[in-house]
Amino acid sequence: MTDAFHLDVPHTDGALAVIVLSGEFDIVAAPVVRARALELIANGHPHLVADLAGVTFCDSSGLGALVGIWRCAKDADGSLTLAAIPGRLSRLLGVTGMDTFLPAYPSADAALAERQGNRTTA
Repeated sequence: MTDAFHLDVPHTDGALAVIVLSGEFDIVAAPVVRARALELIANGHPHLVADLAGVTFCDSSGLGALVGIWRCAKDADGSLTLAAIPGRLSRLLGVTGMDTFLPAYPSADAALAERQGNRTTA
C-alpha cells in the first residue's frame, strides 16, 4: 500500500509561499510539485518554503524536482528553503550533497521566521 501524495499551499505572504508535501514524493508527484512551485514563482512568490514533514518516500524524481525548483527560484531572485525534513530524506539530501545549497530548518514556522526576519532587514 502506498501513501497518497498531497500538496497544499497554506501560506502566501508577499514574495513568500509555503508548500506542504505529504505522502510519496515520486515520479508521479514530482511534476505536480514542480508545476505548482513554478506557478507560485511566476505569481510573485519567488521565496518558497517546502515543508516535508509528511513525506514518507522520496525518489530521484523528487530530488530532481527540488533542484529544479531551487534553480527557478534562484533565477527569479528567490530561494527554496526546506523544513521539517524526515530522517531518511535528510540522510538522502546529505549523501547527494543537496544539503550544501538547500537551507533546512526544523519546522516551517522556524523557516518562516527566518525568511520574514531577512525580509524586514533587507
